[in-house]
Amino acid sequence: MMNVNSINLQTFIPVLLFLFILLCIGFYAAQSVKNNSDFQKEYFLGSRNLGGVVLAMTLIATYGSVSSFVSGPGIAWDLGLGWVVFAAPQIITGFLILGVVGKKMAVLSRITGSLTVIDIIYKRFNSKTLSLLLALVLLIFFTAMTVGQFIGGAQIFAAITGLDYKAGLILFAAVTVIYTSGGFKAVALTDAACAILMLTGMFLLCGIIFDEAGGLDSIMSKISSINLNSEGVSRNLLPDADGALPYTLLFSAWLLVGFGTIGLPQSLVRCMSYKQTSDLHRAMIIGTIICGALMIGMTLLGVFARAVIEELPQNGTDSIIPTLIVTKMNPFLAGATLLGPLAATMSTVSSLLIAASSAVIKDIYGTFLGKNSADHSGKIRTLSIITTYTVGLIALLLALFPMDIVAWVNLFAFGGLETAFLMIILLGLFWQKMNTLGAFLSLGAGSISYITVMSLHINFLGFHNIVVGLFFAAVFAVIGSYIGKSNDEKTLKTFFPHKY
Repeated sequence: MMNVNSINLQTFIPVLLFLFILLCIGFYAAQSVKNNSDFQKEYFLGSRNLGGVVLAMTLIATYGSVSSFVSGPGIAWDLGLGWVVFAAPQIITGFLILGVVGKKMAVLSRITGSLTVIDIIYKRFNSKTLSLLLALVLLIFFTAMTVGQFIGGAQIFAAITGLDYKAGLILFAAVTVIYTSGGFKAVALTDAACAILMLTGMFLLCGIIFDEAGGLDSIMSKISSINLNSEGVSRNLLPDADGALPYTLLFSAWLLVGFGTIGLPQSLVRCMSYKQTSDLHRAMIIGTIICGALMIGMTLLGVFARAVIEELPQNGTDSIIPTLIVTKMNPFLAGATLLGPLAATMSTVSSLLIAASSAVIKDIYGTFLGKNSADHSGKIRTLSIITTYTVGLIALLLALFPMDIVAWVNLFAFGGLETAFLMIILLGLFWQKMNTLGAFLSLGAGSISYITVMSLHINFLGFHNIVVGLFFAAVFAVIGSYIGKSNDEKTLKTFFPHKY
């Protein structure tokens, strides 16, 4: 990323104002946690009281990340409309998650008293060992993703404001961790604010690109004249980018950033937090519209940016959007636009932190160690907040001294979570025969196969390796369910009341 010799105050002021507002929201939410008699329910789920609009906003803000504003548009700048095709499945993300599992998870979480995704899995399969393994998988991948978000956000922060990378990282990371310690409601409310700023940043970028390029006709004319293949057609206008994006890879996107997102724990927990069914339905509509506008909109802007920035910057495609903001916008608008990727980063990190804290307190300390009783409520309150700070501090320290291996781990963390959780959640909720052995085998076979092919860079017919991981996770889930012992009838009656 580029460096600026001194801090640009006009750019920095909107950012400071934004960070101050987030801290105020976090302080307000922290008072709700402090005054609530049921600390865990309030801290980890916001007392299941989210309305439809906030639910939609927090779901989309959690899913959107720094990659949505930087890496994705940068790749689109290089590959063209084919990357928009790859990103298209993201439109249905909110609709899928809420529509497929939203209502059942909400009902079951209330019936069983579950506060986390792993909590529900424990109630379904009654295995502390399975819960522990899933909690550890979640913590590992979440920490990797948090580090990646910190690194990406800090680099953008430094490039546009001129603030030193480490100083910028400490500043926005500290604000994120502090307001996240206010609990789930703080995360949800700040996510809603971040989603609005993400859309605002996108529209500001759109305006500057169209203004600099001279309108859509001029943009398309310039793009049509670059990267021509043997037939005289620009690869930036072809759905497969003239072979750079195999159709098998484009198909894989419907799993990786489409159907597979049902298995993301940080999104699934939102299904347990809304107030009533009408809020769920409202969130499905609003979320689909906003997610489509944001994910496809930012990717299209990456394609259009090729008409403004014709040569690849020295620091690669990830510097396309920062370069555009720094060189083409006045300082104050640059600061306002910076809030988009910064908001995307912070909303993702806060969701990961609160979910990681719940994994430690509810799923490891509570379920596995059996210390989740009312007698420990004061201790749990303290430990929950300490855990949030600890996970955030670990991620911050790793991000201060970024290594290639950390960035590499972050690339497959998204798919790793889907591979570990998707089949266990889907089959556990909707297939009566799914049992504990099936869940264990699904987790083991899916995770091992996915990590192996990713580590060895094995490619199967151009498919993304998420296809391999989910294939083995599904096959072994079925095998284990047929050869293993069925779960007890009481559990099955709870999860499948219509069958009894």
